[in-house]
Amino acid sequence: MQIAILTISDRASRGQYEDLSGPAIEEWLRETIVSPFEIVRWIVPDGFGPVRDALVELCDEQRVDLILTTGGTGPSPRDETPEAMRAVMVKELPGFGEQLRRASLVQTPTAILSRQTAGTRGSTLIINLPGKPTSIRVSLNAVFAAVPYCLDLIGAGRIETDPARLNAFRPVSPA
Repeated sequence: MQIAILTISDRASRGQYEDLSGPAIEEWLRETIVSPFEIVRWIVPDGFGPVRDALVELCDEQRVDLILTTGGTGPSPRDETPEAMRAVMVKELPGFGEQLRRASLVQTPTAILSRQTAGTRGSTLIINLPGKPTSIRVSLNAVFAAVPYCLDLIGAGRIETDPARLNAFRPVSPA
C-alpha cells in the first residue's frame, strides 16, 4: 500500500514556507492505519499544470493507491486543484467533498469557500483536503471510514484502520 501526500503551495514549493499540512496528514495516517503502508510526499506549486502533472505521474507512473492532496481548493486565482482533479480523474466521488465541507463548517464558517472533491483514476483514489493544518484532522476524521472500502472497490491496495479510532468520529444516530 502506497499513499502519496501532495502538498500544493507556491511558497512551500519554493522553500519560503515550511509545509505543515503534509506532516499533519502523515501524522494522522500513522495514528489511524494499522496495516503496513509507505508514504510518498511531494510538494508542487499552485496552478492547474503542476497539479495535473503530479496527479498523472503519481497515478500512472508511480501507481500509488491513495493520493491525499492539501491546498489549492479555495477561490483565489491560483487555487486550481479541483480543476486539475477533474482533468485527470475518471470518476468523481462528490460525497467526499460534501462531507468534508459539512464537517469543516462546524469548525469555521469560511469552509463554505472550499471546493474539495474526490475521485478515481485507474486504481488510485484521490481526495482533496484543505490546506490549513488545523483542518486536516477534522477532514480526515469525517471521510476516512469510507476509504478502505473504496480502495477495495477500485482494486487498490488494502488498508486496515484502528476501528476504535474511526468509530469515535462517526455521528451517533438518535434513538
